[in-house]
Amino acid sequence: MIELFQAYWQPLLYTDGVKLTGLAMTLWLLVASLLIGALIALPLAVARTAGGRWMRTAVRSFTYVFCGTPLYIQLLICYSGLYGLDVIKSSEVLRVFFKNGLNCAILAFALNSAAYTTEILAGAMRTLPPGEIEAARAYGLPAWKVQCFVIVPAALRRALPYYSNEVILLLHATSIAFAATVPELMKVTRDINGQTYMTFQVFAVAALLYAVVSLVIVWMFRRAEIKWLRFLHPVVDNK
Repeated sequence: MIELFQAYWQPLLYTDGVKLTGLAMTLWLLVASLLIGALIALPLAVARTAGGRWMRTAVRSFTYVFCGTPLYIQLLICYSGLYGLDVIKSSEVLRVFFKNGLNCAILAFALNSAAYTTEILAGAMRTLPPGEIEAARAYGLPAWKVQCFVIVPAALRRALPYYSNEVILLLHATSIAFAATVPELMKVTRDINGQTYMTFQVFAVAALLYAVVSLVIVWMFRRAEIKWLRFLHPVVDNK
């Protein structure tokens, strides 16, 4: 059993110093996609709530497309579909970018995460108490300062419980990156199963790893909620 673990299960947890392990690749996909998606989502959420009519319509169309279609199809379009376009083939930079499965997977996951995160942040911005915004305006703050220093920070805090669900869902969604030949946790698990035929043992280990990572993420968000959402649950002195 020890020899089997070292020979076949080692790629799940350990590295040879050159290649990333399946778990490390999954975490890299998750973190990179979330960061890029958040950078895209923040200005889109502001445009969704405070922009003009055409801007709101454009953002709404973006979120509708990426929230209304399966992520698997989006990944296949990024990995297989776009590479066949003439505009991609005519550009050396784009051709090299879309030829790499990891780049395509991160792009698909980031755009999908950006769409859901935009709706989460926009919803949090809409539900802010009007008194907070009116108080900021009463101090004479211009509109852009109200957005940057009042609305956006408050919305980010209030969106934490909902954003944690998006992070967990994206973690699970990284398991389809094998379609772009990315050696993440699920692809490594499938390869090991094909070599050993130890279906239950191999997939049980993969499921355990996903569960452990999910538990860590939930714990981190709960700690963040306790710290940054404490003002929503004031301590009442019953004495």
